[in-house]
Amino acid sequence: MLLVDAAVVGAGALLGALARFAVGEFLGTGPLPLLGINILGSFLMGLLRPGAFWGRGVLGGFTSFSAFAHLASAAPAYLVATVVGCVGAWLLGDRWAR
Repeated sequence: MLLVDAAVVGAGALLGALARFAVGEFLGTGPLPLLGINILGSFLMGLLRPGAFWGRGVLGGFTSFSAFAHLASAAPAYLVATVVGCVGAWLLGDRWAR
């Protein structure tokens, strides 16, 4: 069962990463599109409270914490905007879901 769960999350992560790539192609690369992607993903996680495929898989692949961590070392304001924005978006989505 563990292998099946890993395959489900991995398939979702593939779709999420492809979606992030498509959004990056449309909006361009850089800190602001990445911030928007991370905030949107956090909002959807709070709003939808998805299971493994949609949550850890698709939304986990769509958001980009590793890229955020790379950018944040060069821009403390970006670090604050991401943490406040993503946590705030999740809380807003969670509140709307009630």
